[in-house]
Amino acid sequence: MLFVLHVAGAAALLIWAVRLVRTGVERGWSVQLRRLLRRGSESRWLAALSGTGAAVVLQSSTAVAILTSNFVAAGTLAAGAGLAILLGADLGSAIVAQILLTRADWLVPVLLVAGVGMFLKSSSRDFRMAGRVLIGLALIFVSLTMIRDATEPLRDSPALASAMRYLGGDPVTAFAIGALFAWAVHSSVAAVLLFVTLSAQGILPVTAGVAMVLGANLGGAVIAYVLTLGSEIAARRVIVANLALRGGGAAAALMALSSLAPPLDLLGATPARQVINLHLAFNLVLALVALPLTGPVLALVGRWITPPPEAAGLARISALDPAALPQPDRALACAAREVLQMGEGVEAMLRTVAGLYETWDDSTAAAIEAKESEVDKIHIATKLYLAKLQRSTTDEDVSRRGLELADMAVNLESAGNVIADTMLGLARRLDQGGASFSDTGWQEIKDFHDRVLANAQAGLNVLMTLNPDAARALVEEKDHVRDMEQRLQRSHLDRLKQGLTESIETSNIHQETLRALKQVNSAFTMIAYPILSETGDLLASRLTRQSG
Repeated sequence: MLFVLHVAGAAALLIWAVRLVRTGVERGWSVQLRRLLRRGSESRWLAALSGTGAAVVLQSSTAVAILTSNFVAAGTLAAGAGLAILLGADLGSAIVAQILLTRADWLVPVLLVAGVGMFLKSSSRDFRMAGRVLIGLALIFVSLTMIRDATEPLRDSPALASAMRYLGGDPVTAFAIGALFAWAVHSSVAAVLLFVTLSAQGILPVTAGVAMVLGANLGGAVIAYVLTLGSEIAARRVIVANLALRGGGAAAALMALSSLAPPLDLLGATPARQVINLHLAFNLVLALVALPLTGPVLALVGRWITPPPEAAGLARISALDPAALPQPDRALACAAREVLQMGEGVEAMLRTVAGLYETWDDSTAAAIEAKESEVDKIHIATKLYLAKLQRSTTDEDVSRRGLELADMAVNLESAGNVIADTMLGLARRLDQGGASFSDTGWQEIKDFHDRVLANAQAGLNVLMTLNPDAARALVEEKDHVRDMEQRLQRSHLDRLKQGLTESIETSNIHQETLRALKQVNSAFTMIAYPILSETGDLLASRLTRQSG
């Protein structure tokens, strides 16, 4: 029992430490990572390299897959480039496992001292997140050492040796266990590190370790598949194509190794090195073989995953329950649900409108206008509901919270109007005029749109969680977006001075689009203000400096 507790605790620490690194990178540099993935779509090989780099930084191919699926769903990334990014990300996760297996006893205290110091003492969010990443890396090394220490006595256990020998002779079972474990812990990196460590201890035979690591590749691909089941068809096709290539490739590799029995000594001198090197070699060969075939693979998957037939729709039922008005807390919760519905509608409009600047589509434009009309109706109903609540209560706290929700609804309705009226009109003008942005200008608009979309999603998360740290980060982003908009406006003016024809023809549309996106960003940022006002983090409409 004590052994089980030690191994379980070490495995839990490993899983959590990998997640700590990933969330630190996402919170500190998500915008830069999204830009890296977007700009890597110019060629399949460049896209694969950008996916590799992002996975190395995030220590997760799944996180890269989710980001990529969002881009494909929004129409800002081609499916072929998306699949190339995922293949590169799979290789990146294998490279991460190689890096993290490096043993350096002096590295742990250095990482902990530097990480804790940066996290506790720095007032800069970037430095705090960098400290978080360093702490996570140190804990990964600590967890691997714990696993080695906990499993050391097991090498002489006859029962365990018998079980491991069985797995060594039954690669299919070992493959299935590896896939299930990777899926269960939601991290193929953590699973591979555990299996390789057990092989290094002499507990897991090389044949079983190889099978389980190949199974972890299948399990890692399944994670992204499950997490994107509700995504758009185009995004799901990319994820399923990667699942077919990575999972099917892993199964084919297992069959080949079992039938041909090649000498694994070529991969390394030790069992652990053989297992981890095979993991890297598999993903490298898979990427090299599959990258030229992304088009045909997606075409095959497209025949399998087709849009669902139109089903009978269910009318949206408002959360504004009149029976809840005598219970203020319940009524406020009802109003908050409606405001969240508004935000989700505006986010959907924002996600979709960017594609119309590149390729106009009447049905998509009509869908945006219909969604804006729905958002307007929700806004009016919510405003009237909150007014009734105000008349029926004398509680100052209820009145304040009601006014805050009403302000959020006003801001979101305003953002919807900006998208449906201003941005949609600008996209229509661009199409009717037969003009197009310069390559640099269009890239700037796509990057800016992506940053605003990320902030919109963060704003809705703040609305749901009421997390002060997330609210502070959202307000800080408002200043970044303002500075970015000013920088992009100056960049556009510089192109005008150079006399670029595309910039001259689309000048007004370009500048007005940047201003509209900044307005939308401000509307979502306002969600955070009541939370920070209540915690004392916001004084005179500015963030207070955070000490320590």
